[in-house]
Amino acid sequence: MFHLIWPIPALPLAGALVNLFFGRRLGHRAHWVSVPAVGAAFGFALAAFVRVWRGDEIFAGPIWDWIVAGTFRAPLTFHYDHLSAVMLLVVTGVGFLIHVYSVGYMHTEPDYPRFFTYLNLFVFSMVMLVLAGNFLLLYVFWEAVGLCSYLLVGFWYE
Repeated sequence: MFHLIWPIPALPLAGALVNLFFGRRLGHRAHWVSVPAVGAAFGFALAAFVRVWRGDEIFAGPIWDWIVAGTFRAPLTFHYDHLSAVMLLVVTGVGFLIHVYSVGYMHTEPDYPRFFTYLNLFVFSMVMLVLAGNFLLLYVFWEAVGLCSYLLVGFWYE
């Protein structure tokens, strides 16, 4: 089941990183990276939803140790069950529709790639918030969602 779950956050993160580093070169074609990344994440979320709804395994487990300090361990843990399956469909589906709408709405903006970087980063943060398997990860990505909201609301800073 993990092979269907890890691309869901990885694709929006990859879209954000591509637009971050190559956005100036892409210019007004930045949406050709961002929109398919979130659309593909929705496809993986749909495939994982179908598998868990049919009664397949529910994934909950550590991926790797994120913080290790003496006897303290904070693993990066995903928790995927029926509720998170539905919420991932909502986050990636609505995020995809917002991306599609933004292509036309933002087409005259000079900082078009920056906007799509923020938007992809927002979807990544929301997905990780839904998949968080411990409170530390939940807190980190709750703050990341807040940061992305701040960046998107303050997009027109001039």
